[in-house]
Amino acid sequence: MSDHESGAPTDQRVRRHVFVTGRVQGVTYRASTREAATELGVDGWVRNRTDGRVEAVFEGPENAVERLLAWCEDGPRRARVEDVTAETEPPEGVEGFEIRR
Repeated sequence: MSDHESGAPTDQRVRRHVFVTGRVQGVTYRASTREAATELGVDGWVRNRTDGRVEAVFEGPENAVERLLAWCEDGPRRARVEDVTAETEPPEGVEGFEIRR
């Protein structure tokens, strides 16, 4: 039985469009996200939104993206995350990870 058939995560490339709510601006959330993404081998970007949320796109192997999403639930030490939502999108072949303004 393959990993896909067993329901286990695969290394298939996936893309998630993420929104993080809470005290997530001014607490190094973007820089910490980039650091965590780089360690996990996830591509994409992160930015602050004018509504106080952090928005990000994560693209990479499914298990690495899922681990980064789990990291987002806590974020850096000074953050107070209230909610993380993630929408699945088709991968676009993003390379590298950047902080957008």
